[in-house]
Parts: sequence; structure tokens; C-alpha cells
Amino acid sequence: MFVDAIRHVAEFTRPILFLTRYYGSKEIQPGLATLFFVNADGWALTCRHVLREIVAEQPIANRRIAFEKDLAAVKGKLSHGMRKKIEAKHGLNSAAAFEHKAKFGFGGAGQINFSWQLHPTHDVALLKFTNFSSTWCSTFPTFPLNGSDLQPGKTICRLGYPFPEFTNFAYDSTADTILWTTTGSTNVPRFPIDGMVSRLVVDAGQLHAFELTTPDLRGQSGGAAFDHDGKIWGMQSQTCHLDLNFDIEQDVLRGGEKKKITSYPFLHAGRCVHLNILKDFMRQHNVAFTET
Repeated sequence: MFVDAIRHVAEFTRPILFLTRYYGSKEIQPGLATLFFVNADGWALTCRHVLREIVAEQPIANRRIAFEKDLAAVKGKLSHGMRKKIEAKHGLNSAAAFEHKAKFGFGGAGQINFSWQLHPTHDVALLKFTNFSSTWCSTFPTFPLNGSDLQPGKTICRLGYPFPEFTNFAYDSTADTILWTTTGSTNVPRFPIDGMVSRLVVDAGQLHAFELTTPDLRGQSGGAAFDHDGKIWGMQSQTCHLDLNFDIEQDVLRGGEKKKITSYPFLHAGRCVHLNILKDFMRQHNVAFTET
């Protein structure tokens, strides 16, 4: 049903790659997100929360610099308690990012320059790539003219990059830093997932999102939500966890042994920003797009 649509949407959908190391650890956590280009001028859409992760690299680096400067100031006198105070001053603990790197999975080896616009109330960001090249993308999306045609019962597909299979990164113990490498796998597979529109989401009288019967997967945020014709009806944003109230605590036999099974199930419903919000935001910033 979506074979041709996925092939079409893949032409303008691109990955964003992340590396994160948390304080006190040498382990690297890879991650992914998605954007899609909307025109030949280098404009692209993604989620506001994705853009904030892209630009988090420098603030996290600045925090580390300030932390290490404070440590150096008490070198030779540093006690365990003093270190804890300095860590607390800079908000550092095992759940705090100590290093963070982001890069776009397109554009070659050169520096990719961009600016952005954040939607003030919705999870939407516009990126403007100033050194955009037609080699990055030469096919662009089409948005429906009438957003009210999207109703519960319509089947929608989403495309993105939920599974970080790339391994071209490493921890450099000499420099105490994480880095991209020229070795390892660069595999970033696309992954589609479909679902039925279950509900339209209205806030303060404005239709701004729609819900699907299947979840958005981590890494698909910022990807297009489209129909079997490849038309864009929205953008993947989040997953809502709806309590089913089917709690189970039951003894069962497994391999001849009695085990207690507990289950507190939730329905994981994907939520997408509605195309009306996307189109209005693009118009506000004079971003050209195609609709039909």
C-alpha cells in the first residue's frame, strides 16, 4: 500500500546523528532524529525538541569547560566533598550529559551551515541550510490543500530513523573525549510504520495535532506523516502513553516452573503535528512549499 509513497518520501527525508556521553562514564550512547526538506531553497522541517538537541552541543561543552576550570582552581586541595560541591554547582550527575555531538547524515564532509526558526507553541522547527546543494535533495513534498480532509479512520505512514546501527565513533581516553571515526559501520536504515488516525487533537479551539493507533518510534521525530499517495499530512512529534487499566498479576507455568507475571499495559499512541500548523508556520516565514 505504501511502497511507492515510501520511495517518494525517502527522497527528501534525512537523518540527524547524535553521540552522548554522560558524566562519570566512558560509554557512548548513539541516537537519531529526522528532518525532511520542503523546497529547493534549503528549507527543512523537524521538531522543536530535535532542533534543541542539535544545538545542545556547545552549551554542554561550555558547562564542561567551566566545571574543569573550577576543578583546576583547587588542584592539590580537592577533597571528595569539594568535588561534590563543584559537581552540584554545574548540575553534573550520572544523568547529566558531559559530552554531546550532532551531525547531519548528508552533505558530505564539509561544514553544514544553517539557521532556524522555532514555533512559539508547537513542536515545530524550520531549518534554513545556507550552503544547500541540489545533490543533497532534488525531490520535495506535496501538502494537501485542505487539512480538514484528515479524519479518524485514515491510514497514515511515518518514515524516520529509529534504530542507531552506526558504529563510526569512539572514546579517546588520551584526550578524554568522544569523536567520530572513519572506521565502523555508517549504516542508518530508514524504518516506516503505519497506523490509523484515531483522534484529532484540539487545544483552545485550534486543531493542532492528530493521534495514531501505533507509536512514533524514537528517532522518527521530525519525519513526515503521509498517505499512500505520498502527500504530507503532518510531522511525527511524540508518543502518548494511554493507560488501558488492564493490570494483571497472575501465576503461570513456564518450563515447568511457577512464575508470577505482572503486566500494567499502556497503549502507545503516536502524535503528529497537523499539516495546518506546518503550513501556517511556513507561510509566516515566507517558506515556499507545494500543495495540491
